[in-house]
Amino acid sequence: MSAKSPKDFSLSCPVPITRYPNILMAHGGGGKLMHDLIANMFAVVFKNPFLMEGHDSAVLDLSRKKIAMTTDSYVVRPLFFPGGDIGSLAVYGTVNDLAMSGARPLYLSAGFILEEGLGMEMLWRVVQSMGRAAKKAGVQIVTGDTKVVDKGKGDGIFINTSGVGIIEHRQKVSPRSVRPGDCIILSGDIGRHGIAIMAVREGLEFETTIKSDCAPLAHLVGKLLSAGVEIHCLRDLTRGGLASALNEIALQGKVSIELDENMIPVRGDVQGACEILGLDPLYVANEGRFVAFVKEKDAARALKIIKKDSLGTDASIIGKVRKEFPFIVTMKSKIGANRIVDMLTGEQLPRIC
Repeated sequence: MSAKSPKDFSLSCPVPITRYPNILMAHGGGGKLMHDLIANMFAVVFKNPFLMEGHDSAVLDLSRKKIAMTTDSYVVRPLFFPGGDIGSLAVYGTVNDLAMSGARPLYLSAGFILEEGLGMEMLWRVVQSMGRAAKKAGVQIVTGDTKVVDKGKGDGIFINTSGVGIIEHRQKVSPRSVRPGDCIILSGDIGRHGIAIMAVREGLEFETTIKSDCAPLAHLVGKLLSAGVEIHCLRDLTRGGLASALNEIALQGKVSIELDENMIPVRGDVQGACEILGLDPLYVANEGRFVAFVKEKDAARALKIIKKDSLGTDASIIGKVRKEFPFIVTMKSKIGANRIVDMLTGEQLPRIC
């Protein structure tokens, strides 16, 4: 994005930047500046009938429906990175959490923690990105909150989003539903989000620009459910990556998991970056990938459905569920040896979401 003068920016952003180019403490003080910020920035981009009621909470009609609800907070640094930004991440991350319970996402709340001195143009870019992401994901941002903290007490902007979705099927999608014999489908290549963040943060240059896989997944899950695929569990692969997600499911489902390394897609540039940085792609964060545990008889059909979608062209069946104790994840390596894939310990990639 090319630099804009305050005059140019004022034409696109409803907030009078010539008077307030940066966030002030008063923007979170409950008075006129806070009212103007909400009315002229957030409400303009997120506009919908629920939000425009201007009440302390949104009144939603979810009668006779089973619902799912989730919440998450986003503190990524830098705020903008190849393939995404904190705004789109906040929308997609919460939408994906709802999708992993088999829900169709409908509504989001958005809470903004702004640091005094944050540029108004930067906030406007984030808000616009959230608006575009919400439209792409098919959700509405119906309520929210804004707070301002003293300069030096934040990191520019933190965002909390909560989401509500409806469950329109009878399947119980949960780690406790996983059964021996289930096939594990990975929806695409892994590791891009964490490496994209790390490259920008540390000023690393590779031969190609590695972009985050940040994307909404609910439509893809919806295709599986509409096709009648028997799904036992879904999990998006965020912090801790594929390895940690599978370990969590093994423990919660009281099963063991057996992987085939040859079937786990990792792009060459991501693999090379991981080798340079001393990272294992299995533990690197993603923001547009999930694993699906499906009944064996449905695995080939489910894989075909996923691969037809632009987000799932590299999808693969990467392993199976076994009954054996202990409840661990093992992997047959590319050279034929078996090893235990443990849960991530320590902090590998801080502040990736």
